Amino acid sequence: MALPMRLAAWNAVAAARVTAYLSAMSVLLAIDTAAPRLQLAFRRPDGSVESLVEDMATGQAERLFPALDELLARSGVAYADLARIAVTTGPGSFTGLRIGLSAARGLGLALNIPVLGIPSLFALSLSAAGPAAVLLDAKRGEAYFQLFAGSAAPASDALLLPMPEAEARAGTTPRITSAAVDIAALAAFAATADPAAWPPEAAYIRDADAKPQEKFRVARVPS
Repeated sequence: MALPMRLAAWNAVAAARVTAYLSAMSVLLAIDTAAPRLQLAFRRPDGSVESLVEDMATGQAERLFPALDELLARSGVAYADLARIAVTTGPGSFTGLRIGLSAARGLGLALNIPVLGIPSLFALSLSAAGPAAVLLDAKRGEAYFQLFAGSAAPASDALLLPMPEAEARAGTTPRITSAAVDIAALAAFAATADPAAWPPEAAYIRDADAKPQEKFRVARVPS
């Protein structure tokens, strides 16, 4: 083989190795523990996603890091490959939110990488193909409610409303009533979002249980 052809072949191999190396780096980790399930996902720069989803009403604290280690081993990703972390911030299970936020913040601190907090109602809108009303049962005859003009396009504040009022406000708008976040859609959004605009602070609602974070708190509408 002539020298120019050999050099071209070597360059092609080197380029492929560099591409493979870079594709394994700058990985985003998405975490969702706001609902009665554990969701984890890795998103690589090429857009590929590997995820782990397990339904569980309790036990997320004990399961989160073993599950993360399983996903790391399965996907060939190392902790050192992580470039940013996204976590849902609620509203949702108070215990679940604390578990996810604590894990995300701890990893972010240990790895010195940014952590983005994405409000759960906003995260649910990411799977919408058009206008949507996110309407989740908040118990006590109330609902977590927010209107969206489309994916990631809020058309109202996030509110805590009496269920009948939330249903009336939703009207004929297509509804999202499941608290199951599309973890791949969350990862895709967070991959390019500005961390400064999405602080990892819990968006609690009921003051008796926790103090709401001001920027993303959900307003309670007087009855």
